[in-house]
Amino acid sequence: MLTATIFLFFYTLTLEYFITPFLVALIIIFQVYLIFKYLDKTNRDLSSFLESIRFSEFTRSFKIEGMGSSFDELNKAFNDVIQDFQKVRSEKEEQYQYFQNLVRNIDVSIITYQRDGTVDMVNNAFKKLFQINSVKNIHDLNSMSPKLVDTLIKFEPGKSCLMKIQEEDDILQLAISGTEFKILNKSIILVTIKNIQSVLEDQETESWQKLIRVLTHEIMNSITPISSITSTLDLMLKDAQNRKTPPDKESIEEVQMAIKTINKRSNGLLHFVDTYRNLTKIPTPNFKIAKVKEVLDDIKLLFHEEIKAKNIDYVVSIEPESIEFHADTKLIEQVLINLIKNAIHALENSEIPMIHVKTYYNKRGRVTIQVIDNGQGILKEVLDKIFIPFFTTKPKGSGIGLSLSKQIMRLHGGSITAKSEIENLPDGQDKAKGTTFTLTF
Repeated sequence: MLTATIFLFFYTLTLEYFITPFLVALIIIFQVYLIFKYLDKTNRDLSSFLESIRFSEFTRSFKIEGMGSSFDELNKAFNDVIQDFQKVRSEKEEQYQYFQNLVRNIDVSIITYQRDGTVDMVNNAFKKLFQINSVKNIHDLNSMSPKLVDTLIKFEPGKSCLMKIQEEDDILQLAISGTEFKILNKSIILVTIKNIQSVLEDQETESWQKLIRVLTHEIMNSITPISSITSTLDLMLKDAQNRKTPPDKESIEEVQMAIKTINKRSNGLLHFVDTYRNLTKIPTPNFKIAKVKEVLDDIKLLFHEEIKAKNIDYVVSIEPESIEFHADTKLIEQVLINLIKNAIHALENSEIPMIHVKTYYNKRGRVTIQVIDNGQGILKEVLDKIFIPFFTTKPKGSGIGLSLSKQIMRLHGGSITAKSEIENLPDGQDKAKGTTFTLTF
């Protein structure tokens, strides 16, 4: 229309009209004004739309009717986009509130902070555990425990540690673990803290009860016959005094036999106490980097003759062969010797005896050594007792080998576990077969 009007303007000039070109010129000016207004409206709508997105102001709406079809479609598109943003924002807000409530009300203490100690967030469990209303910096906890502050400031992500805090009227046994992540180029440390005092006390009580049961059983085995024999001797001596006659040869032999028995049981009790004392004197490990293959080769050489004599199929597999570990090889050799001796003992009645020593990296990348046999296994009710000091199923066993092994593995920051396959027999009884001991470093 503007082009046609301009053409008409020049056409009227050729006709030497005066009023008509002036009126056409006014029309041209009005049309140009309408074009600028149209563009300005578009730009203002675009600007308003982009500001809504920039400042997350999703309450605006754009008029759809009465502005022309192109404006109607544009404004409708703007409204649709803003509604979608509003929906996403609402969902994120709901999700944020959900996680906020979850973090704040979970019974595990959670704190997030930066490397300089600035605290971003603490949940209710943290405030309740340390009896504080707010904490803005890690160093605010100095009044409670400088050691805790030092641990949090120097915390290494992915690691866990235990810490004991003595308060005026309470003791906190804390299990601390956490991770580190980045948000907007800001490094955030998230630490979870759990008070495991009651759990440790329960486990400690249970361990003491198990140990006391074993100790009292062993002591009673020695004390009962000694008490019985001394009572018999007392009766014999009183009888001899009443008769006022020297004891005969047979009576003297009985007394000598009783004294020998008392001496034997007393020596056995002394040996038991001495063994218990040795159980608490494990030397401090002398750690070094060593190849697992070299350790296992030494063990195989040590048992070579016995394995050959008993026709045991002894297999060693290491994958990869270059596996190394950080350990005291002498102590670990002692653990492996105990396990292989147990395996040989379990294979006494096996038709095809086999021992498999297997080394590999587990799914967490930790060095793992397994000692596997196909002999008589360990029943489930016995399995949870085998690491208790002095508990043994062998007639001549001391019951300290596996307990020592567990302590040695704990000194290495590792663990030792045992499992057996259970076979259900037709009569309803369970039969264990094959045992696997696993050392994890």
